[in-house]
Amino acid sequence: VAMMEAQGGPSPGQTCVLILIFTVLLQSLCAAVTYVYFTNELKQMQDKYSKSGIACFLKEDDSSWDPNDEESMKSPCWQVKWQLRQLVRKMILRTSEETISTVQEKQQNTSPLVRERGPQRVAAHITGTRGRSNTLSSPNSKNEKALGRKINSWESSRSGHSFLSNLHFRNGELVIQEKGFYYIYSQTYFRFQEEIKENTKNDKQMVQYIYKYTSYPDPILLMKSARNSCWSKDAEYGLYSIYQGGLFELKKDDRIFVSVTNEHLIDMDHEASFFGAFLVG
Repeated sequence: VAMMEAQGGPSPGQTCVLILIFTVLLQSLCAAVTYVYFTNELKQMQDKYSKSGIACFLKEDDSSWDPNDEESMKSPCWQVKWQLRQLVRKMILRTSEETISTVQEKQQNTSPLVRERGPQRVAAHITGTRGRSNTLSSPNSKNEKALGRKINSWESSRSGHSFLSNLHFRNGELVIQEKGFYYIYSQTYFRFQEEIKENTKNDKQMVQYIYKYTSYPDPILLMKSARNSCWSKDAEYGLYSIYQGGLFELKKDDRIFVSVTNEHLIDMDHEASFFGAFLVG
């Protein structure tokens, strides 16, 4: 002390060096404490993250788990996965219920007749009938511009082979209810019996026509088939049938009918003379 007092104490330079060393040591200590603190916090955050629900799905080496196993139920991820599974099941159930309700509504809006019958059949087959009078139209009827005489009386009820399905029958005409392409066909049966005189020709011209009525006032010829037949004078009677058919486009409310020449020769047997149509597409 005596020496320091004799020397006058530490110099200003030495004091500055000591202060600098103390400051460096204090900063190093603070840095060390800070490092330890943040390292501990980071470790705690990692532990929390590893136990969180997101980590359950981001782990690459996640082991399989059984929802019925007690050990698996103790896993932190079990609750998360179980809740997710319940959520998915609820969403699937809700979607199924909405789909079923939509289908039921559509079925309720559908006509019961359509549901029972399924795809509707559009067809008709009408046959000749011998027991009716006025089978042929009169010459002065409204179809006078059509060749031949229209056959008025067909058996349109469900008798024998006759039927009507989504087609109407009125005044010897089939009335179209649905637009489309129809196959139309007809057969007429001719029976001839007459006392033959010498030096007279025994020939008959038999023609069958199929017409349609549209919004146009005059009937439109669709098909015709003809035959000139000369029967032997030794035969008691002659028989001949004419058949024809074709595909035509028809519109709603169009009407089709059959007419013939030599109408007095027509035999309206229900298996020999018939008329029909059916929708192709």
